[in-house]
Amino acid sequence: MKKKMEKAFNKQVNAELYSSYLYLSMESYFQSVSLTGFAKWMRGQVQEEMFHGIKIYDYIHERGGRAQFDAIDKPVSEWNSPLVAFEHILAHEQNVTELINDLIDVSLDVRDHAAKAFLDWFIIEQVEEESTVGEIVDRLRLIGDDSSGLFLLDSELGKRVFTLPAK
Repeated sequence: MKKKMEKAFNKQVNAELYSSYLYLSMESYFQSVSLTGFAKWMRGQVQEEMFHGIKIYDYIHERGGRAQFDAIDKPVSEWNSPLVAFEHILAHEQNVTELINDLIDVSLDVRDHAAKAFLDWFIIEQVEEESTVGEIVDRLRLIGDDSSGLFLLDSELGKRVFTLPAK
């Protein structure tokens, strides 16, 4: 793997680990306001983002590179409402999509077609992430100040079970 590609993948590993850290912070927030279903949903996100980071880490090594780690920034830990938290998530996932797009640009620039093929999985994943979070944002907007609607959504989100995707 060319060094430019390796460096870009290492940057993405760090971004995925930050995402996991952010979602863990959100899980703590939701636990603190007794929205345990939201918290459980966040735990699934933590696991998913760790999986993404490790998937890229493993790919770097498969291609003869070496994973390097940077410091992970401290995530935000307070939100004014579940809606504000999920709007933050949506903006974050849109940023991650841009990071993946940037990685693809690097793969095309250095003519690394194997990397491009590997990254196609992440593009599909990001479409799903943005769609799922966008739907939750829409539902939270519809709920507004209706606490019964919030608790119903909390119950629904609490049913999420993270399943490790096939590599």
